[in-house]
Amino acid sequence: MTRTMMVRNLVVAAAMTVVSVGLSGCDYWPPALQTQIEQLRSELQMVTMEKTQLQTQLASITKVKDDLQAQVDDLSRASRDKSVMINSLQNSLTASQGRLAKPAKAATPKAAPAQSTAKVKPKAPAAKKKAPAKTARTR
Repeated sequence: MTRTMMVRNLVVAAAMTVVSVGLSGCDYWPPALQTQIEQLRSELQMVTMEKTQLQTQLASITKVKDDLQAQVDDLSRASRDKSVMINSLQNSLTASQGRLAKPAKAATPKAAPAQSTAKVKPKAPAAKKKAPAKTARTR
């Protein structure tokens, strides 16, 4: 019994030692491990700074994208408005041309005599041109 009591006491003492070391922490770090920890910390800081810069760039690019999308939307709306206006003007022009063509067809017989008198009028200036030629012959 004494032997089992000693083993129990030894196990309890070992357990208490492990628990006390675990709770208090170990302050000893090997130099190679400390160097590696410092390298990892510095890399973490650099990566954190890069992440912050990239997030800032992403935010600014997103803002520019939104601004450009708003411009595209405005220009698309203006283009649709202009297309509607162009179609309206083309329809109006076609209708006006149709209205002008109808009276011209009805007025075609009346226009024929007007055209013949117009032909007579150009003959008079042609005669004037011939008149100086006659003076040249009388010499």
